[in-house]
Amino acid sequence: MPHIVVKMIEGRTEEQKQKLTEELSKTLMAVLGNREESVSVAIEDVAADRWEPDVFEPEIKAKKATLYKKPGYASVD
Repeated sequence: MPHIVVKMIEGRTEEQKQKLTEELSKTLMAVLGNREESVSVAIEDVAADRWEPDVFEPEIKAKKATLYKKPGYASVD
C-alpha cells in the first residue's frame, strides 16, 4: 500500500498537481507492481519562506539516510 507525499513550494495549478499524481502513480505501479487501488498520493503546498524550517531541516537534512535523491540547492551533510 504505497503512499507518496509530495511537498513543494506553493503555486502549481490543480492541473499540474493532477498530472503529477497520475504520472507518479503510473511509475509506481510499473516499477513496484502495485494495483491502482493500492496507491495514494498527497500533495502539500508549502510557502517559500517556510521551506527551510518546515521541510528542508526536518524532512530532508534530518532524514538524509533515507534520501534516494538529494537536492542540489543545499548540502544535507
